[in-house]
Amino acid sequence: MRFVFDEQPPVTHPTVDLGCGTWCTINYDSIISSALAIVVTIAAAVLIARSMSSQRPNRVQALAEWAFSYVRSTSKENAPDASSFVVPLAATIGFYILVANYLDFLPITLVPNVHPANTDVNQTAAMAIVVFVLLHWYNIRLRGLKGYLLYYTRPHELPVWARAIFTPLNVIEEIVKPVTLALRLFGNLLAGLLMLYVIGLLLPPVLATPVVAIWKLFDVLFIGLIQAFIFMLLTLVYFGLAREGFEQEHSH
Repeated sequence: MRFVFDEQPPVTHPTVDLGCGTWCTINYDSIISSALAIVVTIAAAVLIARSMSSQRPNRVQALAEWAFSYVRSTSKENAPDASSFVVPLAATIGFYILVANYLDFLPITLVPNVHPANTDVNQTAAMAIVVFVLLHWYNIRLRGLKGYLLYYTRPHELPVWARAIFTPLNVIEEIVKPVTLALRLFGNLLAGLLMLYVIGLLLPPVLATPVVAIWKLFDVLFIGLIQAFIFMLLTLVYFGLAREGFEQEHSH
């Protein structure tokens, strides 16, 4: 367990400045960590796909099919006309986050410039922005530009003056969605690493070893799974919320 106590919390990141301002500053350690997680995710997906058999399905295949069926059924319940792209989006993001989180079972932080990818808010924010952009593209495609703008004046059954009051709140609600997606995942994973670091500082190795082992097993195995599930589920739910009032508006 010594590698656990050598881990450093990724609070600061080494950067490369491309010379064109703040938006051109890159955390190159997060690029390395994200690339590692992407490679492992693709490799795991390929291996799972190649191991599938209609004659003799194995446990991994059963688990993968159950997970994909859950994503597909949830998507059909929330946004049935968007399942063709929402299901691959949510399933891919959920699986990638899970793999990136579970890489923390390995002593990857002993490798220079490598850390759990989702402990950088830029990583989680990038995924949240992708969901945000596709979500509003879907809403515009669903309602048209005029209907999309009117969407922000809900609830539509209220008088005009009341809808004007709710409009800023609806705009804030949409802006907050990607922020909460990004910060929830980032905050939970970073807090787990910081706990390991604090335990290693406060307790002597004899006591810290079993405590760290139990905490890391709980944090990575359980919290890592829950956070991947929540991000995936909220992606599906947000697409469902984009349809709010659509059936009623087109039933008249």
